[in-house]
Amino acid sequence: MKIKNFTFLFLSFSVFIFLGCASTAKNNQQTSPAMLEPQALARFQDIPVPVGFKSLPESSYSFESSGIRVGVLQYQGKADPEAVVNFYKEQMPMYNWFLLNAMEYGDRILNFDRENETCIIRLLPKGPKVVITISLGPKSQVLPKKAKKTLDK
Repeated sequence: MKIKNFTFLFLSFSVFIFLGCASTAKNNQQTSPAMLEPQALARFQDIPVPVGFKSLPESSYSFESSGIRVGVLQYQGKADPEAVVNFYKEQMPMYNWFLLNAMEYGDRILNFDRENETCIIRLLPKGPKVVITISLGPKSQVLPKKAKKTLDK
């Protein structure tokens, strides 16, 4: 009788441990990077910055005058670089920015544009942190081509 009780307890305990470990391992796996949220306050209101990223003022500057904006802003924070790329791919269109192209190899560079401005977002992984550099400027004006003059002799 004691052996049957011991066997029953041992099997019950083993099943309990096995099921507990299986569910713990399943919960710890992440299939995709965590979603990031934009900060409430950013230097340029139409260029979002993920929550938790701090401004690096010694590496940043901006200028605004008569509707022209120019700036290089740097931020640093802890995040998966892929999550930051996805953040900008999802958030920038909400502010009327169009993704032109993305280069992702080590550093990640995202080029956006809209009517009169361009914005380049560069992500540089540094260990567990990511440095975001946002470069903003006006589009260059396309000048009409001059007609070629022929020399009459």
